[in-house]
Amino acid sequence: MSDLRVLVLGGGSWGTTVAHLAAHNTPTVVWARDEATVESVNTSHLNPRYLPGHALHPSLSATSDLEAAVAVTDVVVMGVPTGAFRATCERIAPHLRPWVPVISLAKGFEPETMLRMTQIAEQLLPGRPVGVLTGPNLAKEILAGQPAAAVVALSEHHIAQRLQDVFATPTFRVFTHHDVVGCELGGALKNVYAIAAGAVEGRKLGDNARAAIITRSLAELIDLGSAMGGEPLTLAGLAGMGDLLATSISPQSRNFRVGRELGEGRPIADILADMDQVAEGVKAAQVVHDLSARHQVRMPIASQVYAVCWEGKDPDFAQDALLRGRVGHERPGHEAPNPVSVPVRAVSGRGLEWTGQ
Repeated sequence: MSDLRVLVLGGGSWGTTVAHLAAHNTPTVVWARDEATVESVNTSHLNPRYLPGHALHPSLSATSDLEAAVAVTDVVVMGVPTGAFRATCERIAPHLRPWVPVISLAKGFEPETMLRMTQIAEQLLPGRPVGVLTGPNLAKEILAGQPAAAVVALSEHHIAQRLQDVFATPTFRVFTHHDVVGCELGGALKNVYAIAAGAVEGRKLGDNARAAIITRSLAELIDLGSAMGGEPLTLAGLAGMGDLLATSISPQSRNFRVGRELGEGRPIADILADMDQVAEGVKAAQVVHDLSARHQVRMPIASQVYAVCWEGKDPDFAQDALLRGRVGHERPGHEAPNPVSVPVRAVSGRGLEWTGQ
């Protein structure tokens, strides 16, 4: 892979981690706005602001000159937050060669348009293959050399196969995937549900309650993701269920932290003011609320997260509503159309006995 030059845009924790992974295989540069971060990566192979104490690959370099770096790269990895995604695409568009693949790491939506990040990239960077790298990936565990897996999804399978080799290491396994929509939606939607799981933790409701919330959240994620064009099996895989589990149980997750502190009674404004990185689930909750109405998908858990984050609803009331809401078949709409009547008869001392053939 030594002939393929990779540029990762964004010097946050995940962008830096992906750059570190790629640097194992091919010349890689990470672009950051913060000059102190650039200097630290280049001189001491560290990113002390976002990844203190974690050594980066010694061949990884950093720059603050975006236009110059884009002009000579062979792969662009978009590691900026969703709020900066459009502006960054607009800035690099005049300098990016037509055939260069663009891979998104961002997990969320653009609130104003409700677009996914790959849709924005396709609009502003036409003529380039666009895809995502996603999965249950916590940056600090990966930098510590702990095993993890992800998917790289593009409609052009041969390009996905090439990029598979760019990001894979002995402890980071990368699978290819064709379902860009499903993979991207899984990453965007799971952040909302990590807030719900964190709130359960913050209220000390126990592991049973958290398991119930995560499982019911997965059902909602699959319902909306399928309605928007994703494949159900994709949403039950690494990009959906896998990412949901990691984000809903780990204290490293920013969205889980938001939910936990909400459950402990802190106001959302105070929680966000104390964070130095973006918790995408808060913004995504508003978009998911609107998308569920547009696609007519019932999503009670996502609706409660929206109500807490955007309407000031008491998180105690919201969590109670999650567990005391309307019940019926676990998968509404999947009830047996012609219920079978099972013949039984009462047997003295033994309850009921099946009498059918």
